[in-house]
Amino acid sequence: MIPQADPGAGYRARRAEIETAIARVLESGWYILGQEGRAFEQEFAAWLGTTRAIGCANGTDAIALILRGMGIGEDCTVATVSHTAVATVAAIEMVGAVPLLLDIDPDTYTMDPDELAAVIEAPPPGLPPVRAAIPVHLYGQACDLDPMLAACRAGGVSLIEDCAQAHGATLQGRKLGTIGQAASFSFYPTKNLGALGDGGALATDDWELAERIAAIRQYGWKERYISDVVGVNSRLDEIQAAILRVKLRDLDANNARRRAIADAFDAVLSNGPLAPPVRRDAAEHVFHQYVIRVPERASVQARLREQGIGTGVHYPAPVHVQPAYRGRVALGPAGCAETERAAAEVLSLPIYPELTDEQVERICAALRGLAG
Repeated sequence: MIPQADPGAGYRARRAEIETAIARVLESGWYILGQEGRAFEQEFAAWLGTTRAIGCANGTDAIALILRGMGIGEDCTVATVSHTAVATVAAIEMVGAVPLLLDIDPDTYTMDPDELAAVIEAPPPGLPPVRAAIPVHLYGQACDLDPMLAACRAGGVSLIEDCAQAHGATLQGRKLGTIGQAASFSFYPTKNLGALGDGGALATDDWELAERIAAIRQYGWKERYISDVVGVNSRLDEIQAAILRVKLRDLDANNARRRAIADAFDAVLSNGPLAPPVRRDAAEHVFHQYVIRVPERASVQARLREQGIGTGVHYPAPVHVQPAYRGRVALGPAGCAETERAAAEVLSLPIYPELTDEQVERICAALRGLAG
């Protein structure tokens, strides 16, 4: 069986370098906020093209730390999407803010900029003021940021990029994560840049914001044991930082391999009953997921499984219909109708850089068979 994702393959491909990096940390005797973490932050910021990167425990915390650093919490509304990993919404509620869930563009599955502009101009009744928007660059594809930025500037709203699935993706030649006021990244093991455990980071060109967040992530300390502000405990440990330093060196090449695999799938699907994913103009997709839309999803999954091809669904239930959120989270005026339609049809094919050419051809052959 070819799995839909295989984070172990990424480890095996770099086993010697990763084990050397882990041994270096273990022998150092320094395991939290040390040399490896500082080096990774500097290297990641340089690769991204931003002023500061700050490591933290996971991508959810990265969003929450940005919101805390911006002073966004109680009596604030934060607009995002329902077609996302629930972490985006969980982070908003972690800081006491109110999530407002907007619909998506049905072609790219990213936030509808027109609906964002509408709720900034006329927030739904009963909600606190909209103070921030968190568009999610889903599946490795850029959101339509230009109109979102214009709407946010006009309304005095901060735009925070959720880049958990978009390490290295670009829009008009700029890397995602350098366009809004701040950006969050997840290093969950299946991500394009994945740790071998939990990890996250945030990035910003705002030095003062970065300094506040650097203190907040460790109890609000600027001086050890003295909390200047209320903080939390959210630190990227040294072992994960060392692993990420190894994997960062291969990220551009691995993203290129993902795009090559996606090109092969596109070529097959363009001649069959299923359409390949839409790629936004002036953007470079990094294919964290290769997602097709399949009205008869269960039967297609079964046919692919019979041929040894694993699939996934990202995501089967929008946040607003899940038991923990159903009936209590606010929706934008579109009512997330496109989100609900997409959730019933999206299907993720295997895509990761360690797929061999033979495995890619097996998947392509299986996709050709769907036309029969």
